[in-house]
Amino acid sequence: MSGYRLVLPWPPSTNRLWRHVMIGKSMRTIVSREGRNYKAAVQLACMEQGAPKGMAEKVAMRIKLEPPDKRCRDIDNALKALLDSLTSARVWQDDSQVDDLHVYRAGVVPGGRVTVEIWRAE
Repeated sequence: MSGYRLVLPWPPSTNRLWRHVMIGKSMRTIVSREGRNYKAAVQLACMEQGAPKGMAEKVAMRIKLEPPDKRCRDIDNALKALLDSLTSARVWQDDSQVDDLHVYRAGVVPGGRVTVEIWRAE
């Protein structure tokens, strides 16, 4: 496999990604502070690790999740923040380009960590 390997921080759960706030007389849904901080951390990590910019082709991914503790977690709850943050970091144009996705959970790592391998889909 030729492609890119990135080691990223542990993402917030999808359940903690948005907040509902009243702005004027209307309820708005915004990205939570935790979500915004995660996007910034992913952008910095991508820049430091030489992530690709603006991939336009379909991609395949392998994601290794190493949670911060032994709590029970749904494996899919880590994906929304992760994929949206890679879009925000401009690794690709949109996460709809992901055609092949493999996700697995590994052992606990203090603080948690996500290892992402990205390559052009065949």
